Amino acid sequence: MGGWLYLAVAIVLEVCGTTAMKMTDGFTRPVPTVAMAGFYVFSFIALTFAIREIDVSVGYAVWSGVGTALIAVVGIAMFKESAAPLKLISIGLIIAGVAGLKIASGGP
Repeated sequence: MGGWLYLAVAIVLEVCGTTAMKMTDGFTRPVPTVAMAGFYVFSFIALTFAIREIDVSVGYAVWSGVGTALIAVVGIAMFKESAAPLKLISIGLIIAGVAGLKIASGGP
């Protein structure tokens, strides 16, 4: 179970890093730029610990898939991006794919 906890932390940190990236305004704002770098570094550290216990094929796919879905939701909620039906359906398909990988891995 520890691997999945590390993976969850890695995903949250990656989403925070990507959100901070948007706030850097092309690396012109130092605080969000430093925050982005820190979030990404710690995300990769947590991901590294996660894939010690989870297959790398599953761990990385879940990390990138859930991160992608969550940052799409953050874009809609925080940055007023469009919530077009196709975008929402696509987010749902990403979540379905991640759930399938989790089930296929046989882990907790």
